Amino acid sequence: MVELKSATELDAMRESGRVVARTLQAAKEASAIGVSLKELDEIAAQVIRDAGAKPSFLHYQPHSAPTPFPAVICASVNDAVVHGIPSDYRLRDGDLVSIDAGAYIDGWHGDAAISYVVGEADPADLELIATTERALAAGIAAAQAGGKMGDISHAVGTVGREAGYGLLAHHGGHGIGRSMHEDPHLPNEGRPGRGMRLQPGLVLAIEPMLIADGRDAYRTDDDGWTLRTVRGARAAHVEHTVAITTEGPRVLTML
Repeated sequence: MVELKSATELDAMRESGRVVARTLQAAKEASAIGVSLKELDEIAAQVIRDAGAKPSFLHYQPHSAPTPFPAVICASVNDAVVHGIPSDYRLRDGDLVSIDAGAYIDGWHGDAAISYVVGEADPADLELIATTERALAAGIAAAQAGGKMGDISHAVGTVGREAGYGLLAHHGGHGIGRSMHEDPHLPNEGRPGRGMRLQPGLVLAIEPMLIADGRDAYRTDDDGWTLRTVRGARAAHVEHTVAITTEGPRVLTML
């Protein structure tokens, strides 16, 4: 069931979105050679707690997961595309890091992700991240009232495919609001002019996930959560929570 949000409810979601943005900023600023992923998780937990919010990811367990998620953020490094569990792994020079964070206040969720490189960056990694960000920007620009879901999917997928990158199979964006994952599912590839009409009040998490070697396939770690590229290729993941309004798309997960 798709729930449309009122203007007042969008304002409430904006508050959770700000917490998510601050959480991601703090995690990125703390990311340095030698810092562990668990330390980043602890920093994120403190930011969320200080804001009077709660983490959306901690103990979350969808039907596809064997166990509840044990951390506040998803921390995926290099060939891990998404859903990485923060561990004792310490960041190394040149690591490509993707951090996904969610928070909720007064029952409303926000969800966003960023990718960046720690230390000296390989130009290929920077181009992968920049392209993933362009795909997100294209998807947001296509999130116009009166359009169709396929317009967003097509915009995201076109940027990724034209650059020669893979799109993580079977994964994409989603509705968000009172629950972190709501209908509808938003594929990262599709045909324009197809699918559900975009109505004011619809809120979507738009999240491109691009893979450097052009392959879409992935494998799942033994932890049941972490999704990795099949041949060790690098991957990037960025995301914003975006509301459809009559004035155009409204990004809720900005500072």
